[in-house]
Amino acid sequence: MTQTTQKSGLVWLWLSLLLFAVDYFTKALVMAEMELYESIDILPIFNLTYMHNYGAAFSFLSEAGGWQRYFLSGIAVAISTLLIFWLRKLPASNWKLGLAYAMVLGGAVGNLYDRIIHGYVIDFLHFYYQDWHYPAFNVADMAIVGGAALLIFDAFTSGDKPQEKNA
Repeated sequence: MTQTTQKSGLVWLWLSLLLFAVDYFTKALVMAEMELYESIDILPIFNLTYMHNYGAAFSFLSEAGGWQRYFLSGIAVAISTLLIFWLRKLPASNWKLGLAYAMVLGGAVGNLYDRIIHGYVIDFLHFYYQDWHYPAFNVADMAIVGGAALLIFDAFTSGDKPQEKNA
């Protein structure tokens, strides 16, 4: 047995830390250099737009009156704890699941940090086309979506191969 297969998936925590750091520093840069709701044109379909999201994805629950901060923080803590548990049980050689769990964990902790410190999540990546606007998001959101996509990919590619029937 190689040393890699003997290690747990906790070796992937470096990626969670890296994603958290990139998320933290991009949000800090936006807060330091932009005014709330300020928008900087980058491309004909993309702006940097500084926004506060008091809810979840797509501003779900953003107008709920404040309780959602604690509810969403609790969910993030529970999911992060579960992901760390799964990483501990996972062999380090399972790179797809290790990568996926680490990405979701890094993103969840990034947005959790915002909720605890600020009471909202800082969003700034804004895609649009003419009058259609996709809700603004951040690096943590990209990590969560990327990790979730990798989980789905793994579910479709890691299953047992069907046995060929003998004729």
